Amino acid sequence: MATSPRKEEVNDDVAKAVKALEDTKAGIQGLVHAGIDKLPPFFNVSPQVIHDHPTLTDPHLHTEFQFPVIDLKHILDPAPHKEIVDKMRSAAEEWGFFQVINHGIPQQLLKEALDGVRRFNEQPREVKMTYYARGNGAVRYYTNYKLQTKGVGWRDTLACVMAPNPVPDKYPFVCRDIFMEYSKHVQRLGEVILGLLSEALGLESDHLKDLGCLEGYAFHCQYYPACPEPDRTLGLMRHRDPDFLTILLQNQIEGLQVLHRDYWVDVPPREDALIINIGDLLQLISNDKFKSADHRVLAKSVGPRMSLACLFTTDLQPSNKVYGPIEELLSQNNPPLYKGTSIPNYLKTYVSQPGNGLSVLKL
Repeated sequence: MATSPRKEEVNDDVAKAVKALEDTKAGIQGLVHAGIDKLPPFFNVSPQVIHDHPTLTDPHLHTEFQFPVIDLKHILDPAPHKEIVDKMRSAAEEWGFFQVINHGIPQQLLKEALDGVRRFNEQPREVKMTYYARGNGAVRYYTNYKLQTKGVGWRDTLACVMAPNPVPDKYPFVCRDIFMEYSKHVQRLGEVILGLLSEALGLESDHLKDLGCLEGYAFHCQYYPACPEPDRTLGLMRHRDPDFLTILLQNQIEGLQVLHRDYWVDVPPREDALIINIGDLLQLISNDKFKSADHRVLAKSVGPRMSLACLFTTDLQPSNKVYGPIEELLSQNNPPLYKGTSIPNYLKTYVSQPGNGLSVLKL
């Protein structure tokens, strides 16, 4: 009579398979090139995780589910400026996500930035593997932040620290120039968005900037190849961003979902739009006025899906500065909901969590 393998044997087999993938330094793209038609078992995600909330596939069915789009075209005119601030306040409070159009970054530059992500991931393995690394570093290429964790996502990542101390000579040659050019534009846009969010909090427009929310940022470039079994895994697990603000550029393949009113809502791709989302740290210092929303990326049978996320945070330089709720927002009726914390302490808690959607801020 055949016997089932012991749990220890299964775990050992998974650990060996994970190590074998890690040793190739070829990422998910290496599996695709090998022609696999079934997922390695450590990519499997339980149906309960994938279907933890119902999905609203057509957000236009209900007004309250229409994904916010904010036009920045007339931002310098007083009347439209106030309307933009009001819309941004509503989106930051109710969604934690919104799209911006007429943002000032040329369409051709957006296309070239995504082309840079594609060029890096589609170059020969021998070139990419020289960047393969985990932990800290100005440039890192890897498959999943927590590859050893069961239920990892179907994606590869290139992470580049862009500020406060850019290191152009370390960025991959195939995307170096475009990343440097896009960096200048996205930094300016980040300053505009944080200025509007400061006003939405009832503060001076430079308040969030003066707190240091723009001092550092990194590009996280995600590459999601076509998945052979997209119903058995996710591209990116449910999470919230560990930063103040994220500016996301994505190509035209759907997959990004935001949890809104207990529904997963698809974020519709728009060639002319950038996606903005509130991070945990902005939720903390706004004392829950703005919300950091759970989001995820579905695996798809078509691809590659590509995105370039610019994460604004201060963890990119050593700092013991303590961040807590902004004093000007507090009152007897609005007491502080969080204790102050340094970014390193917050991140230590963040990376130790399983990514199940529980807010790290409440721990």
